[in-house]
Amino acid sequence: MSVTRRTLLMAGSGGLLISQAQAAGTQAQSAPKPVASGDALRIAMPAFASNPFFPADGLGDNGIDMELAHGIAAQLGLEPVFDRSAATFDGVVNLVSSGQADLAIGKLSRTLQRGRSIVYSRPYAMLRQGLIANRLNLARIAQGKPPEQIIRDFSGDLGVIEGSSFATYAPATFPHAQIHRFASWDLIIDAIRNGTIDMAYRDDFEIKKLMVDDPSMTVVARSITLTDKVDTIAVGVRPDNPHLAAFVDLYLDLARGQQVLNTDEIIARYRQGSKA
Repeated sequence: MSVTRRTLLMAGSGGLLISQAQAAGTQAQSAPKPVASGDALRIAMPAFASNPFFPADGLGDNGIDMELAHGIAAQLGLEPVFDRSAATFDGVVNLVSSGQADLAIGKLSRTLQRGRSIVYSRPYAMLRQGLIANRLNLARIAQGKPPEQIIRDFSGDLGVIEGSSFATYAPATFPHAQIHRFASWDLIIDAIRNGTIDMAYRDDFEIKKLMVDDPSMTVVARSITLTDKVDTIAVGVRPDNPHLAAFVDLYLDLARGQQVLNTDEIIARYRQGSKA
């Protein structure tokens, strides 16, 4: 049977239509997901307070991170819904990585370990890592040497908050130290006061804030800033929503003017809030 030119044209047109339909289906499947589903933006934040970033659960919505959370939600046209069930910073990360929350906002440090399960925004605050040391214990360990000389080879007792970024940093930064994990910063400070531990490891803002709140701490303790170690604070985003991650970066660039807060600026904000 002979194949006419018209038959070939019809077959070709049919194949073109099928190809176009397949291409349209592929494009639909690969189209960006909505920034958020529904009319709520689910935000994970720790249950405890970390002023001036956020208050304890149920004690208002003031603070740097509360303002950030409400600002992002407003620009998305969504209602912010806070999940304050996490007792640790790592617990907040778990809520996002498991899909139970869209964002983690709450003085959340960037770490490589956390970056394996969530996506980070660019930093909106940059702090220095620091130590607070019991003066008597430090003098005994240093034996007349400047404390800075004995820090890197420190082999004494070091306190960190369980589930914090510093619990992750500590084994690598102080490989010879005896690391003790505490449930809260208050318990660590008690241990510094009574000499149960030699030093505690956290960001320099929290250590300076402690000295602002309780100047008597300078009698029993001294602070040491690790100038070569930074602690960057960012928003955590669920890994299956790159569109939302890009939007958070865009918000930080445009609405916040690419501002990256430092320790002195945050301390000033804290002092202002303390006087209110």
